Amino acid sequence: MDPTLLTLGALALAGAAATVSGCAEDLESDVGSQSNPNSQVQLGPQMGNIHRYFNKAISGEPVSYGLYVAVAGAVAWALMNAGYNPILGLIVGSGVGAITHGAYSLSAYLGRIVGQSKNFNQPVYMDVISTHMGPMMGHGFIAIFTMLLAAYLATLALGNPFPLPLVALIFGITVGAIGSSTGDVHYGAEREYQKYAFGGGIPVANQGDIDIKAETGIRNGLDSSYFCSRLGGPLTGLCFGLIIFLDGWRTVTGNIIGDIMGADLVIKALLAIILGVLIVIATAIVNRKVEVYARNKYGPYK
Repeated sequence: MDPTLLTLGALALAGAAATVSGCAEDLESDVGSQSNPNSQVQLGPQMGNIHRYFNKAISGEPVSYGLYVAVAGAVAWALMNAGYNPILGLIVGSGVGAITHGAYSLSAYLGRIVGQSKNFNQPVYMDVISTHMGPMMGHGFIAIFTMLLAAYLATLALGNPFPLPLVALIFGITVGAIGSSTGDVHYGAEREYQKYAFGGGIPVANQGDIDIKAETGIRNGLDSSYFCSRLGGPLTGLCFGLIIFLDGWRTVTGNIIGDIMGADLVIKALLAIILGVLIVIATAIVNRKVEVYARNKYGPYK
């Protein structure tokens, strides 16, 4: 089979895996109240809002997911170098990453909530732990495995010169940053503050005054993941998938154009860089037009 077709197939698979990874990562962080919404959940008891959110304030998502995926990548890389099947290595490595994730989540939740219980009467709900740990580790495993698969394809078929653990670390930091910026707004600024007017952001005076009641009963992190599975999760996955796909696409396209021109590796690299710059310019223009359209149509927030 034509090597170019194999490369394009690997690129498409890596983009699809990255899309699933971004979606799973955002929904997992919503279950556990990590990153941006975490600060609001953390302030809840201090504002008199006793809640049933799982509050796993380990760190920001870029740092924590960089750790999980790098651990998984290191284990998978070691197993592959020891002669084990790559798929087995990816699965075992992702399992170790998911266990690491679960250990940090549980210790962070207990440490945070126990610290708040003394001064702000926030109880430790054991059923919150039992109902939330499974979805968090499950979503985390999916996110880590698909991220690791994309990193493996990048090193195997897409010509990435760096070793698997380093590529996994970069991918983990990237998807954490996207989940924190793209996905969490649908949770932190909207789901937790539905009693306030939509679109107004979170004024300082309202910080910590989170909604603690759901449509039925007391709200928890699982409610947040149901809410965010409509917009926040898919948008995060789409963003990460496009980044992985377009970055690989510019390299593959640069090589194809270079082969047609009979150019050397330097010219092919320059063509790939030019295509990347054109993609950034095009996305910036589209983003600006969408923003101006929205502002003209809906006007300023009153």
